[in-house]
Amino acid sequence: MSEVKISAETRSEFGKGAARRIRRDAKVPGVLYGHGSDPLHLTLPGHELLLALRTSNVLISLDIDGKTNELAIPKSVQRDPIKGFLEHVDLLLVKRGEKVTVEIPVHAEGELAAGGNLLEHVLNALPVEAEATHIPESVTVSVEGLEAGASVLAKDIKLPNGTTLAVEGDTVVLQVLAAQAEEAPEGEAEGDEAAEA
Repeated sequence: MSEVKISAETRSEFGKGAARRIRRDAKVPGVLYGHGSDPLHLTLPGHELLLALRTSNVLISLDIDGKTNELAIPKSVQRDPIKGFLEHVDLLLVKRGEKVTVEIPVHAEGELAAGGNLLEHVLNALPVEAEATHIPESVTVSVEGLEAGASVLAKDIKLPNGTTLAVEGDTVVLQVLAAQAEEAPEGEAEGDEAAEA
């Protein structure tokens, strides 16, 4: 897992007007919380944060006002629905060696059995518990040769050492569905017969 260093500044201005001013300066307002401490309001560099958030569950080393260093993981990210830029980020304070619960993306590889079957991702991300500094980026599951009706359960997925499931083992993660043939609507079929007579 990658660790990204970002310089942050504490902020004392709050509200929509202050947030707009921060965004105008190509920065992002954020809040750091956790471990029973008071929430710390921060201003983060927009471009650096955007690049860091491309990796899911990235570990961020925050240099706050050049005085303190804190480790955090993104908990909630708000983006502009149209333009996609970052509007606000909530960061969760973590410590080295501490276990955290996160969701990691599930990737499928391999070909399903012949017959036009479809693979359904029941869970796109798998809830796991891992050490904050060793969160896996994703898990890959082989679906090679699976037939219609087959399922991959959470307990069937091989997790990296030190990572455990944070969901019931019998939870369905992937399932194979049989392809369904399209049927003509009833009205059309009757109309065709009438035309032939």
